[in-house]
Amino acid sequence: MAGKKKAVSAPYYSIGQLRLDNWNALKNETEDLSHCRKGSANETSHRKNIDRLLHDLSCVEQYFAIPGKAIIDKLNRSLANREHGVLAHIVKKTTRQLISDFYSGNPYSVKDDDGEQLEVDTVNDTPLNTRKNYFEVLFLENLNSVDETALHEKLRELHDPNDQFTYNVTIQHSFQDALIALFFNPNIQAVVVRYAPPYRSTNIKPLIKPYIQNVLNINLDQVPEAELGPKIGELISQFRPELDTYYVTDTALGNLKDSTLNTFRRIYYRKEDLQELHLAIIRGIRERYNTPFFSALKEYSQKPTGIFHAMPISRGNSVFKTKWIKDFGEFYGRNMFLAETSSTTGGMDSLLQPTGPLKKAQEMASKAYGSQRTFFVTNGTSTANKIVLQALVEPGDLVMIDRDCHKSHHYGLVLSGAYPVYLDSYPIEKYSIYGAVPLEQITKKLLELKAAGRLDKVKMLLLTNCTFDGMVYNVQRVMERVLAIKPDMIFLWDEAWFAFAGFTYTYKQRTGMFSANKLHDKYQSAAYRKQYKDHIKGLKAGEESTLPDPDKVRIRVYSTQSTHKTLSSFRQGSMVHIWDEDFRKKAESTFLEAYMTHTSTSPNYQMLASLDVGRRQVQFEGYEMVERSVELAMVFRAKVVDNPLLSKYFDVLTVKDFIPDKYRESGLNEYYDSTAGWNRMEDSWEKDEFMLDPTKITLFIGRTGIDGDTFKNKYLMDQYNIQINKTSRNSVLFMTNIGTTRGSVAYLTKVLLKIARQLDEHYESLNKREKEIADAHIKSLTRDVPPLPDFSRFHSSFLAVPGVPGGNLRAAYFLAYHEENCEYISMLDCKDALDQGREMVASSFVIPYPPGFPVLVPGQVVSKEIIRFMLALDVSEIHGYRADLGLRVFRESVLNRQKTATAMGAMGLAKKNNK
Repeated sequence: MAGKKKAVSAPYYSIGQLRLDNWNALKNETEDLSHCRKGSANETSHRKNIDRLLHDLSCVEQYFAIPGKAIIDKLNRSLANREHGVLAHIVKKTTRQLISDFYSGNPYSVKDDDGEQLEVDTVNDTPLNTRKNYFEVLFLENLNSVDETALHEKLRELHDPNDQFTYNVTIQHSFQDALIALFFNPNIQAVVVRYAPPYRSTNIKPLIKPYIQNVLNINLDQVPEAELGPKIGELISQFRPELDTYYVTDTALGNLKDSTLNTFRRIYYRKEDLQELHLAIIRGIRERYNTPFFSALKEYSQKPTGIFHAMPISRGNSVFKTKWIKDFGEFYGRNMFLAETSSTTGGMDSLLQPTGPLKKAQEMASKAYGSQRTFFVTNGTSTANKIVLQALVEPGDLVMIDRDCHKSHHYGLVLSGAYPVYLDSYPIEKYSIYGAVPLEQITKKLLELKAAGRLDKVKMLLLTNCTFDGMVYNVQRVMERVLAIKPDMIFLWDEAWFAFAGFTYTYKQRTGMFSANKLHDKYQSAAYRKQYKDHIKGLKAGEESTLPDPDKVRIRVYSTQSTHKTLSSFRQGSMVHIWDEDFRKKAESTFLEAYMTHTSTSPNYQMLASLDVGRRQVQFEGYEMVERSVELAMVFRAKVVDNPLLSKYFDVLTVKDFIPDKYRESGLNEYYDSTAGWNRMEDSWEKDEFMLDPTKITLFIGRTGIDGDTFKNKYLMDQYNIQINKTSRNSVLFMTNIGTTRGSVAYLTKVLLKIARQLDEHYESLNKREKEIADAHIKSLTRDVPPLPDFSRFHSSFLAVPGVPGGNLRAAYFLAYHEENCEYISMLDCKDALDQGREMVASSFVIPYPPGFPVLVPGQVVSKEIIRFMLALDVSEIHGYRADLGLRVFRESVLNRQKTATAMGAMGLAKKNNK
């Protein structure tokens, strides 16, 4: 890693963490100060500490409307006047409200004469106007203090007590300060850019520099001030596209660029009334808040309806009027049954052919997720994957696919009749985990197909992003290199575990939709045409271009997402997102046909409503909630690293454990170091070939002497009711998401400490022989790890073309439908048969859980490595394999017949091609 840029480090992971910690420290210091004897050394020490903390907090609070800079100024006055009791009281109240997220909830923006927030109902001790939704509006204009006060007062007068929404204003005076506020302050929901702001900030202190790398990396010193307003609009659409943006200018309408007109929601002139701006802000929030299908379902549920159709459970009539299942109705509540209907009229809509609220809901989801089209799916991403595959590939097409992808893709290939070209992820054998597919392997396989004259049959590249364990591809780099070889390649990114990624910029740049949009704009630009032309001129004879031809390239990207896995949705709620510039011409009819094939005519309306509401949530809170889920993951990682008892038995696997050095050009090794603190990861997410999603927390447990399956079931679940997702032989996988709380992370930490103490007691009580047995078991989990097998190969009977990558999975799958074609062989007998030189071929999918993907597919040759891996597995669940019967393989006589038929078919194809 020599010569690589050292990652920027910081004492806290996020500015939010720093902010809360400083407020807590201030609370403790002011409380102690209020009890100090006047003139004592303790008083002097506390006052010095408080002065430093107030200075640090002022660097942060200037980017928030509340508590904001006004509270800091008030606290400084109290400190100067030695009003220590008042100081402690204000700090205690402010800290309590920050920790409880009170400020980002519903407070109405009323302040007393000293600028202190008045937000508590003194009778009920509850927030005023609790049903109001609170947000903040960023004004970017270099105002003096008098004009600032006047703006606040004018906007306050415009607030209607009957409005559903209420807001405060934060005013920033420079381009850089505005961008910092957008990164720091998740409550900002609208931005007003007024005139030509100066570029450079005079407020950036060393304290906040580690947290604003994205801002500091932008250099617009050469951009004229008059163009900074439109430029920040463009950057907002890149960093936080969910926000409504407004531009106030004196530039004549005829001189405004089209890009400026397209960037901002509305453009105003100084002479226009501030009231119009206020109303536009409220209207913009109201439009995003709208949930077309959920609202329609609520309205429908309140209609008096006579049911002479299916579903006795509708309206709850078969539940609440029964003697025996009333508890069912009491558990779910009456609204659930009032909203249960099969109606597609009367204000409702049809998922198969939406024209009303469902159509609108999907359009709003498309905008939120950055796609051209979005389709709701009510039976999970397993079905979403099959829809996309059946829509886009046909029998005989080649699909390049990572072998360790979800089983739904393999079954989708069987349904479509396409030939898989399996790609192997690099193994992380020490932890019995697979990584991801290196770009070098993808391009090598593609060039191999090109050399064999099969490039025209390659239709799709299918990769999992991110994987179960958190491996994330550099999506733009993969697409760019592949499109240089195959300019019309279709990409299917399985983002089942990555739906949340589109709502924070660091993650977003590695999503399918963001990358499709960015590459499309790039290839349309004159700058890229020049870059490509210069690149082609510089190539040597026979050298492959690494850049796509702008005249040939087509951006065709599909992402399938399990919304329910990482965002708010009922179970099985999923979406298909499409960014395909050829969709209307080449794919729409087949996609709709495949959608009809796999979508139920009786979709669950509650699930659809949850997808609609989940979209509203991510547009308002996605940025904040995703950032918080990442922060909680980082906090947990640090807890394990810093605690001697936890680190005695557990390791949190980090970047260097998952990603070999050659794929990490940034040089980032880990997120947290107990000495250096937090390493910033922005540079790594932008540059490295692979990145590790920190919300996927793999805990290595080999030193406990307990395998992953046992640790999951007998310890975490049975003893402490902690549910986790995945295990390997020597690890367990925890995940944080937008529903994870600080309390749940604290509980998990407490549980692991209890388990560590139990292990201490257990190992201390062992006699010599018991200790030897325990040590041997630990050695088997930490050192004697079976090598992970690669995909062997398709048997020659099931090759699409002899000697060329691509297997006839469908033929092998259906050949196994006839039981007489197959036989069962025990694992040990398989090992002996392989040693004797027999070639065995799997007749079914064999999927151990974990790792949860096929180690064998129909038509695949059984290798010694696969049998060795299967014999070493200590899991109880293996789909497609019965220990009492053995491994199901094709009979040798069947393979011989199939081999002859395949050879004859190949000869016929060759004759056809020659003609």
